[in-house]
Amino acid sequence: MRADSRLSRMLHVLIHMDRHDGPVTSELIARMLNTNPVVVRRTMAGLRERGYLTSVKGHGGGWALARSLDEITLRDVYEALGEPTVFAIGVADDDPKCLVEQAVNAAVGEALREAEQRLLSRFGEISIGELARDFDRRMAECTAG
Repeated sequence: MRADSRLSRMLHVLIHMDRHDGPVTSELIARMLNTNPVVVRRTMAGLRERGYLTSVKGHGGGWALARSLDEITLRDVYEALGEPTVFAIGVADDDPKCLVEQAVNAAVGEALREAEQRLLSRFGEISIGELARDFDRRMAECTAG
């Protein structure tokens, strides 16, 4: 199963957008992500609907941040992307009447729900502004020596 990288990719895009002067076109973002502008527009639409981005059509248009990066958390972006599946592993549903399967699914399902709650709670504590400042620190270290 291929990993869903939309969250990481959108966080990356948002930090670049913060550093860009003016709106960023879907075409430019598509080149950055090696994808199609239609995919970009579809993905970014959820962020716009939640009020994190604005978009303007036509010449000189594009996508722009509607809030500061400090006001947007990783969880906000995750939710705007439609809450993609967090884990590739899951429970079996081959034979719901099997008591062994029921016992296994109860334990695994509970552990997965608990882990997902913890992860999403942590995502809610991390702003994209923090990621941008970490990037700035890393960039300064790279250029300093």
